[in-house]
Amino acid sequence: MSLTSRILAVNVLAIALLAGSLFYLNNYRNRLTEERLAQARLQMSIVTDAMKFVEQERKAALLVQFANHLDNRIRVYDSQGSKTLDSFELAEPTYQLIDPSTEPWRKDAARFLDRSVEYIVFSQAIEPFSEPKIDVAENWPSLQRLGSKTAPVSTVKYAEDRTPVIIAGSKTEDGTESILLTSNARDITRIVRAERSSVVLVMLVAAIVSILLSLFLARTIVRPIRKLARAALRVRMGREPEMMIPKMPERRDEIGQLARALSDMSGALRQRIDATEAFAADVTHEIKNPLASLRSALEGLGRVDDPNLQSQLLTVASDDVQRIDRLINDISDASRVDAELARTKFERVDIGGMIEQLLAARERREENVSVEIAYARPGKGVTTIMGDDGRLERVFSNLLDNAVSFSPANGLIEIMATPDGDEVIVHISDQGPGIPSEQRGSIFKRFHSDRPAEEEFGKHSGLGLAIAKTIVEGHEGQIRAIDRLDEQQGACFEIRLPKGY
Repeated sequence: MSLTSRILAVNVLAIALLAGSLFYLNNYRNRLTEERLAQARLQMSIVTDAMKFVEQERKAALLVQFANHLDNRIRVYDSQGSKTLDSFELAEPTYQLIDPSTEPWRKDAARFLDRSVEYIVFSQAIEPFSEPKIDVAENWPSLQRLGSKTAPVSTVKYAEDRTPVIIAGSKTEDGTESILLTSNARDITRIVRAERSSVVLVMLVAAIVSILLSLFLARTIVRPIRKLARAALRVRMGREPEMMIPKMPERRDEIGQLARALSDMSGALRQRIDATEAFAADVTHEIKNPLASLRSALEGLGRVDDPNLQSQLLTVASDDVQRIDRLINDISDASRVDAELARTKFERVDIGGMIEQLLAARERREENVSVEIAYARPGKGVTTIMGDDGRLERVFSNLLDNAVSFSPANGLIEIMATPDGDEVIVHISDQGPGIPSEQRGSIFKRFHSDRPAEEEFGKHSGLGLAIAKTIVEGHEGQIRAIDRLDEQQGACFEIRLPKGY
């Protein structure tokens, strides 16, 4: 089911609950009818009691008086069932049953609505009323139900125009006369129809408003969601390389937030895809060079007989294999960094203590030959961050390798780790040639290689600084190359990491 259909269904359900008031109106009509039947039985008792205390010649006048006062038709039948008195014959009728064919179409519509509602609410069927062709007591079921009883009985039937006709009957105590009272309770129908019309009108207005609101909500919610879905599909299918999901800046609600989040996500995904494609191209380019050299050396081995040349070619081939192996390992590390950082659970890391342990390990491995390292060890715990200890160690190890490579003989490498507000700042400075300002952005690119002239070719893959940058940014930090703080010659790398609390 679509979102539009669900919105409509919810709003229509509210209208359906409102329609439950029709059941109440049906019960209301039944209560009015029951009250009118009870009233008819009471009137019947009063008329019966009054008639037995009146002389025969005054009964007709009293009968007319009661009929006019109660708006009823009163008939009297003798013990043989023959009609002896009838208020409609003695005076003007107090009510008149209406032929529905003579009424305007509005009444037909009202009766149709009555039948429809009664069908919906499972109302009990009421028998139709008709005057008997021969007006005798035995043709009135209400009088037949009396039998030998004198207590009044009452019932209700529907006239042709679907208005209630109240029928009540009783017998005198001596059983010599039967009295029948009938009335057309049109006021019940009028009251119920008025209330029902109000409810139906409210339901109709509520339904129209609900549908309009549903369509408005569908337009406000469903249309932008469909727009986002189509844009996301086009991005997934790759039909348009530069296709971006619209940000919908005019929307300040959750859909606008969703649009901007999806747009940012698709932009980041596009950047990652572009970076992956560029990385793949760079990998292909970097591996081609040692492979070409290796192929040339192997092909030369088959054409030379000089043992010295063969030894040189084998040395070249061995160096190329080592270079390819080193390159593959660095490429593997670079490609795993993002994924591993996303899954890693960060812990508290004391940067000051970690760098101290790293320097001690490098000293044991004699990796700092021909250089001196000065480290201003900060106080314990003042440079604590949340991060991955192993990955951060890789950052500083790569930077130290880079500093050792560019440092002159007996050069000095200075390391400082200091807290600064909500950050921990680490500076690693050397006394090498420094980094020109125009190259400080490109040195962090993958496979960028600008090595010292005296360094043996192929010892570095050009991925060290790129890996360091990826790790630092994965810790929501920054790394950059700056001028030395003392304005002396050399390079200085600044790493800023958020503190861990």
